[in-house]
Amino acid sequence: MTIKKLLLIKQPEVGKLIREVRGITGLIQEQFAGFLGITYSTVNRWEKGYAKASSLAMQKIEGMLEEMGKLGQKVSVKYLSN
Repeated sequence: MTIKKLLLIKQPEVGKLIREVRGITGLIQEQFAGFLGITYSTVNRWEKGYAKASSLAMQKIEGMLEEMGKLGQKVSVKYLSN
């Protein structure tokens, strides 16, 4: 998986991807934001489709997906195929 492919995901799919990653990892928005080094309100805006994640944030999310192994790969493919 490459970050270039993840950057091609459009809203509202980015928000859905982030929400799904949070659900799988069991992180609330505040915890997810802390992991990425951003504010809770930024994660909230992403999930609601008001803003798209930066390339740096997408790299960190990609790292999370890679750490999840096969489950992360399955989630990535799901959103990259849309």
